[in-house]
Amino acid sequence: MSDAVLAIGTRKGLFLARSTDGGPFEIEPIQFSTVAVPSVAIDTRGTTPRLLAGIEYGHFGPSVLYSDDLGKTWGEAEQPPIAFPDKTGATLTRVWQLAPSPSEPGVVWAGTEPGALFRSEDRGVTYQLVEGLWEHPHRQHWQPGGGGLCLHTIVNHPADPQIMAVAVSTGGFYRTTDGGLTWEAANHNIRAPFMPEGQQYPEFGQCVHKVSMDPAQPDRLYLQHHFGVYRSDDFGGSWHDIGSALPSDFGFPIVTHPSRPGTVYVLPLTADMDRTPVGHRYRIYRSDDAGETWQPFGAGLPEGPVHATVLRDAMTASEAGLFFGTRDGEVHWSRDDGETWSLVGRHLPDVLTVRAAVL
Repeated sequence: MSDAVLAIGTRKGLFLARSTDGGPFEIEPIQFSTVAVPSVAIDTRGTTPRLLAGIEYGHFGPSVLYSDDLGKTWGEAEQPPIAFPDKTGATLTRVWQLAPSPSEPGVVWAGTEPGALFRSEDRGVTYQLVEGLWEHPHRQHWQPGGGGLCLHTIVNHPADPQIMAVAVSTGGFYRTTDGGLTWEAANHNIRAPFMPEGQQYPEFGQCVHKVSMDPAQPDRLYLQHHFGVYRSDDFGGSWHDIGSALPSDFGFPIVTHPSRPGTVYVLPLTADMDRTPVGHRYRIYRSDDAGETWQPFGAGLPEGPVHATVLRDAMTASEAGLFFGTRDGEVHWSRDDGETWSLVGRHLPDVLTVRAAVL
C-alpha cells in the first residue's frame, strides 16, 4: 500500500495522521485547536490531493477551508464560502458533509444545517445553494432531529452526475435524476414505529442516520435508520429490512467496502434511549452478503466496559482500511476488514468525523 492519510475532525480541532507503506498511523500535532471540525473530505481526483474541512469558528460562524499541501497551509474564500441567499431568510449553522463528485471534475457538494445542499465548481472553495431541494414542498415540514435539522449524507452515483441522493434528519431520503433540479422522497418501506398505527410508513419525516452506497454496485444502498437497518437495490426506490439478525438495529454509522460488492459494516448501539455499544463492548458487525447475515468482530478493541457512542460520520472505509472514532476520543483502525484492530490514538477530543485515503 502507498502512503495514506487519515483526517480526524473533533469537537476541538483537526488531527491528521499519516501511514507509510501500510505501517502504523502517526498523528500529527493538532490544527485549529479549540475549533470544532464536523466535516472533512480528502479529494484525490486531481494531481494534487486537496483536503477540505468544515469548521466552526464559534462566534464567527462556520466556514470551509482547503489545503493543497496536506495540511501545511490552508486557504479560505474571501467571502463566506457557504451562505444562504437573503431571500431564504436562513443562516448557516454547520457544514455537516463535504463530498467531492466522482464524475464531475472540480465539483464538490456540501450538506448543511439548516437542511440544504450546496454545489461548488471550484473544488470546494465557493458554493451555491441547490434551490431545487430548498424549494421542495416537503422542506417546510421537516423537523430537526436530536442533532438539528441537518443534511448529513450525500450520495453521488459514479456513472451519472445527474443521479444523486441526500439524507436529511429528520426529513428522510431524497433523490434526483436531473442534477438537482427536482427531487422526490425515497423512503418506501422504511418504518417509523413512533408514528400512530396506520401511519408508520410516512412519505417523509423519516429519521435517517446515515446512507452508504456500494461502490461496486452503485444502485445498491444501505441505510441506518433510527429504528432499523435497510438495503435498497434500486438507488432508494424501495427498501427492505436487513437488521433483524443484529443484536440491535439502532446505531449511527453504516459504511461499505470500497471495492468488494456486498460488504457492509455497522456498529450497533444498545437502543434509542441507551446510546452505548451493545454489551458495553465495541463490536463491528460485517456482512459479506449484502446484509443477509452478519458477523461480529472486535479483536484488539477494548474489552470493556465502554460507554462512548460512535457518531454517523465517525466511521469510514477506504483502501487504507476501516476506521472509527469515539466520543471519548479514541480512533481505531483495521487493515483486515474489521477482523482485528489497532489503536491510532486516544485522549483526543470528541471525534465527529473520520476520512481516509491512499495517496
